[in-house]
Amino acid sequence: MEEAHKGTFPVDVVKNIFSNICSIHAFHSQFLLPDLEKRMGEWRSKPRIGDILQKLTPFLKMYAEYVKNFDHAMDLLKHWNDRSPQFKSIIQEIQSQEICGSLTLQHHMLEPVQRVPRYEMLLKDYLKKLPQDDPDRRDAEKSLEIIATAATHSNSAIRKSEILKKLMEIYEMLGEEEDIVHPSNEFIKEGHILKLSARNTSATESYLFLFNNMLLYCVPKFSLGGPKYTVRSRIGIDGLKVKETINKDYPHTFQVSGKERTLELQACSEQDKADWIEAVQKTIEIFQQKNESFKSALKEAEEVSEAELGKRAPCWIRDNEVTMCMRCKEPFNAITRRRHHCRACGHVVCWKCSEYKAQLEYDGNKMNKVCKDCYLVLMGKEITEDKKKGILEIADSSIICGYLQHSEKSKIWQKVWCVIPEKESLVLYVYGAQQVKTRDRQLLNRWGRVDKVQTQPSFFFKCWISGLFISLLLELCWMTNGRFGYIQH
Repeated sequence: MEEAHKGTFPVDVVKNIFSNICSIHAFHSQFLLPDLEKRMGEWRSKPRIGDILQKLTPFLKMYAEYVKNFDHAMDLLKHWNDRSPQFKSIIQEIQSQEICGSLTLQHHMLEPVQRVPRYEMLLKDYLKKLPQDDPDRRDAEKSLEIIATAATHSNSAIRKSEILKKLMEIYEMLGEEEDIVHPSNEFIKEGHILKLSARNTSATESYLFLFNNMLLYCVPKFSLGGPKYTVRSRIGIDGLKVKETINKDYPHTFQVSGKERTLELQACSEQDKADWIEAVQKTIEIFQQKNESFKSALKEAEEVSEAELGKRAPCWIRDNEVTMCMRCKEPFNAITRRRHHCRACGHVVCWKCSEYKAQLEYDGNKMNKVCKDCYLVLMGKEITEDKKKGILEIADSSIICGYLQHSEKSKIWQKVWCVIPEKESLVLYVYGAQQVKTRDRQLLNRWGRVDKVQTQPSFFFKCWISGLFISLLLELCWMTNGRFGYIQH
């Protein structure tokens, strides 16, 4: 909060991430914990806790607000972690403290979500061990009813949190290099496997992670601490096939063949092989079913006449009939890509595809949220490049463009998008990313000199622009007479 007050990021971000956690902490530290500790001290004379719980458990309903906000909190945390280097640095500093136990902030934020169901489980266990005629039974049973009511608010969030927790564990096992912590990703199966070489008879120790939308083929990373595996291939479930194979030299083999790669694998037993084939095949079938339902809903929605568009209220496609945006095909999730309806055609689309507005005749010509396709029909004009790409037109036709690592005055390296446009061949435009407005503009004819220093596996060159020292690092490039030749990142 101290950093927020300095203006590093909005104060509301911290409040929205942690919701009412301060109230929950105050309730526990000032009421529930002191009362329970006091009762434990006088247990010989008052061997009961039901009266305390019956008095205080109604306050456990405050967890409902935290649980309800949990998805939004995860969204905010990821957004600001990606957007603000200062915010990311603060989070990393907090996580490095000994009190955090080497766990991420997301792990700690899951704890309150799971707290009420744990109380319910402990109280049920207490009642099992309590004699039927015990004086504390009546109060304890009433407390359990109240806690059970509060726990229902957490069930859905707990299921999501368990999925997220598993994804976080895998994310850390892979060295935080693979972007798998996404609500649309669902973990299915993992396990050791041997990968058979296509060139010889060797078998390599490997590890597989199966998700609802991809299969990760990994190899062990032998190091003290740190990540356990390195990802060699990410194979999409779309188009994936699995079949049993017969290999005289290696028993229990099967093959997975995808658009990206084909692997022949050896399981440790016939049962293990059967389990893998069944899991992969079932995942493929579920994926195909979702795609079919999406295509069916899309076909049904496309029957809306363009002549009637905006003149009559559309029949909305139900949320549960589609699993991905009906425009950009990106999968929906409860955090970063929620479902929205186009008010003109009734399609279910994501927020990116529903950021347009147009007057609809059936709604008294009021401005309504519509999808991109309907906007084009209703407005009768193309969407500008700025609207589609969020980038200046100079990037559309350029002599050269690509990602570079950029540093000024020995500051830290930052990834930037650089463009030399055809119409301004003596100007270098620097962007924070490929799809944002320019953050810097330098005249190439002001460059005093360009020095190239080759390092492996990258190339590094330095530029002096009117006394300003700039360093650029790129993966593949060469230069001729001090000019760029080709860049690809």
